[in-house]
Amino acid sequence: MEKHYNIIIAGAGGIAEAAALILAEWSLITPTIYIGNRTLSKAQSVAGWVEKGTAKNVTVKAFHLTPDEITPEMRAIFTQGNIILDCLPGNQAPKIAQIAKDYHLYYANLTEYVDETAQIMALAKDAETGFVLQTGIAPGYIDVLANHLFQEFCSDFNVNSADKLEFKVGALTKNAVAPHYYGFTWSPIGVATEYLKNANVIRNFSKIELPALSERSSIIINGKTYEDDLTSGGAADLPDALSGKVRDLDYKTLRFPGHYSWVQNQLKTIDSSKNKIKNLEKIMQKEIPLMEDDQIILYAAVEGKDIKGILRRREIVKEIQSLQVGKHKLRAIQVTTAAPLVQSAQLLLEQNLKGVILQSQIDAKSFLNGNFIVPVYGKIE
Repeated sequence: MEKHYNIIIAGAGGIAEAAALILAEWSLITPTIYIGNRTLSKAQSVAGWVEKGTAKNVTVKAFHLTPDEITPEMRAIFTQGNIILDCLPGNQAPKIAQIAKDYHLYYANLTEYVDETAQIMALAKDAETGFVLQTGIAPGYIDVLANHLFQEFCSDFNVNSADKLEFKVGALTKNAVAPHYYGFTWSPIGVATEYLKNANVIRNFSKIELPALSERSSIIINGKTYEDDLTSGGAADLPDALSGKVRDLDYKTLRFPGHYSWVQNQLKTIDSSKNKIKNLEKIMQKEIPLMEDDQIILYAAVEGKDIKGILRRREIVKEIQSLQVGKHKLRAIQVTTAAPLVQSAQLLLEQNLKGVILQSQIDAKSFLNGNFIVPVYGKIE
């Protein structure tokens, strides 16, 4: 940040604390940060953790973010704030976005939830401030990267379409054991949701919906074999933006071989008349451990013929590990999710954007080489 801002973070989980620490450490001019959570003690804990984790002179204030009413304390903070970074569960996103609109705050969120994103698009279309949606890692960074890859391919090879645009992310542990071959590095309810809600894709140049976990395949990345499959939300708005330009486009989630077969076996035991997402979450929480030692694998590829009819393919691969930020070591999932969120905050605040800004509408090259992005993801040439 090149000037002082009052930045409100809704939520006090791992991404919220990472975003606050990155803001404190990497901003040119350190902002004042407000951490709001329905459990005040948790917000206070994060505020103290951030202040102890940086040598910068930063003010981090905790406040009680009540779920059902706007208290005088909240009203005072919203009135003097510049932006809300929404790190709450996706089902809360429309509520926080409405607060942002009511108090003329900029807003950025992380959620892959499709229905909630549509609700925010409707309420924010005429807002006086800007709303960047789905700006974590997937959806988020991977979509900007995929769009950049497609646009560069078209420019370099003098074409306006491609055969394939594939982009994939895996939030994985370093090791995986039977029978589930997985360890939780982020929200179990988020994993269950993306496994069960439909995925937006492009097939034969048209946007359609396909069931999650319906197109499993294998892929070798840097010599290691992974499985990928369709999951919901990760494609952001690219199926709309690139319809008619790409023959086949999809976002898939990377997993170690064997995991998706285990999930499919668990789904067979769930009564389809009940809440399948909640039931799958319960099964996974019972069987799969939470793990701290994580890594992020990203893969994006575009394929098509150049102006001479020669088949071309371009790929970008990134493997990201935990990262030291200030005095704290952040997990890979934390830095890769929080950095695009903070970069989006800078984009909104410094360019004074209005209304809804989706991933395909972001200036890809500038964003991908942003000062909060590069320390995590590296530079894009």
